[in-house]
Amino acid sequence: MDAVNMEKVNQIIDERIADRGSLIQILLDVQQSYHWIPPAAAALISERIDVPLSQVYRVASFYKSLSLTPRGKHFAKVCMGTACYVRGGKEVMEKASEILGVEAGGTTADMKFTLEKVSCIGCCSLGPMITVDSEYYGKISPEKVVEILENYD
Repeated sequence: MDAVNMEKVNQIIDERIADRGSLIQILLDVQQSYHWIPPAAAALISERIDVPLSQVYRVASFYKSLSLTPRGKHFAKVCMGTACYVRGGKEVMEKASEILGVEAGGTTADMKFTLEKVSCIGCCSLGPMITVDSEYYGKISPEKVVEILENYD
């Protein structure tokens, strides 16, 4: 796992500190850079924007898009909503889990992928669905999961 570059975190804070209520945006920017909110970054943010560390953690733990534990470089989500589930979502999840070697909620040892199951992606007519980062893949089969995941470095 990469060490936290405090200069980079300071740069993120400097870009946002003038904005009133900048905490969420700073956390999102740190999340984008590190794929999680490292404790050292949380402490620096608390100090620099004069917000209690408990509030930084409260906000970071409230929003699903933020993580206080390391996540993989790529974030794969398999839809398990009703429409996707009845069209094979369970089998898609099983295949993704098999390929990556982690259960839902897990991160691969090489920090390449975090796999998560979600209740709905919002593309019910295209189910079963999987997203990887900001790419959406619909009407997929378990076999197609292999092709999709192999396309990410």
